[in-house]
Amino acid sequence: MNLSKSKIVSLGIQHVLAMYAGAVIVPLIVGAGIGLTGEQLTYLVSIDIMMCGIATFLQVYQNKFFGIGLPVVLGCTFTAVGPIIAIGNQYSVGSIYGAIIASGLIVVVISKYFSKLVKFFPPVVTGSVVTVIGVTLIPVAMNNLAGGQGSSNFGAVENVLLGFGTLLFILAIFRFFNGFIRSIAILLGILAGTLAASFMGMVDFSAVKEASWFHLPKLFFIETPEFHIMPIVTMTLVAIVSLVESTGVYFALSDICEKKINEHDIARGYRSEGIAIVLGGIFNAFPYTTFSQNVGLLQLSGVKSKNIIYTAAGMLVLLGLVPKIGAFTTIIPSSVLGGAMVAMFGMVIASGIKMLGQVDFSSQENLLIVACSVGLGLGVTVVPEMFGDLPASLRILTDSGIVLGSLTAVLLNLVFNVLKIGQSKYLLQKQQKVS
Repeated sequence: MNLSKSKIVSLGIQHVLAMYAGAVIVPLIVGAGIGLTGEQLTYLVSIDIMMCGIATFLQVYQNKFFGIGLPVVLGCTFTAVGPIIAIGNQYSVGSIYGAIIASGLIVVVISKYFSKLVKFFPPVVTGSVVTVIGVTLIPVAMNNLAGGQGSSNFGAVENVLLGFGTLLFILAIFRFFNGFIRSIAILLGILAGTLAASFMGMVDFSAVKEASWFHLPKLFFIETPEFHIMPIVTMTLVAIVSLVESTGVYFALSDICEKKINEHDIARGYRSEGIAIVLGGIFNAFPYTTFSQNVGLLQLSGVKSKNIIYTAAGMLVLLGLVPKIGAFTTIIPSSVLGGAMVAMFGMVIASGIKMLGQVDFSSQENLLIVACSVGLGLGVTVVPEMFGDLPASLRILTDSGIVLGSLTAVLLNLVFNVLKIGQSKYLLQKQQKVS
């Protein structure tokens, strides 16, 4: 299909708009969760938008070392939000970036072999992990809805009204609109909530006035990386879950574009994500992965040209170089953001449940895997002090509900499913030899 430049630009803008809300909301939530200053938050939003463009280019551009070569858009993985906030609060902001860099390097190293290990991460594992992540994020949303933990007006009536008003506005959009308007419901809800807050005198525009019109990315602008085992384990698990999710996106795009992909293509795709994660850590941004909403947009439009995705990537890079645009997103009140978070984090839980919907629950083993992994992950999150007397080396596994829940799911799946299948095959072969 031959497309004019104007059509390519229009379709590129559409892809940017489809993912822009997710690209902006993630740094806002993380910034609020780890207590960044206005200047740091402005930088974080801008650099995240720019890195989305760079990560997308790395994935679309195919060569011998990296790139799946399909029209895929990358953004910050939402499953990383909870772990990043937890690492920042339990360790330091520097530990976040050290963990991101280390996990990215691990992804690059394992990319060649990981496609052979996907059987260890079936829906019963990934669904459990994503569900735990979503559940652990809800307290963050509710604290923000009330005005932000530690704020002087925490729980004030105006905060609660703004938070739930934002949530109701988002729900109304989903009820009465379809198509593109519905796809940016979160963004529209935040804009409406912020507008209402400005009439109530709750919005400070000083950050926008002080922000510059242009800047270049800086190495370690927010914090110098620190490397600790627990955060690295946590972010590596997040990266592995993202790889499993990306595999589904790769095959979906392969079908849409009618282009077969093999093990080597998938390995290059994984390697691109690993490189993007490393760059995200170096520039104090985030880990990056495929954005499924853009796959839906690709299917709806029916246009599969990589030139459109290259155009979208270029637009994201240009937007990221203008801090004043990013500063507009930092003036959003915590209560408005909290109302949107309830919907967003609830969707993470719903995504986990959707993954679990693919599981055969007639199997008692699968029921136990979900029960124990979600139960332990949630239990540690709710009662974190229960393992306080354990040695530090063991607390690496118990300090985070996400880590404990994930490891529980992987190990129980190995015991109940993988080894069981291997044992059944062995017994069958032995029986055949005897007969």
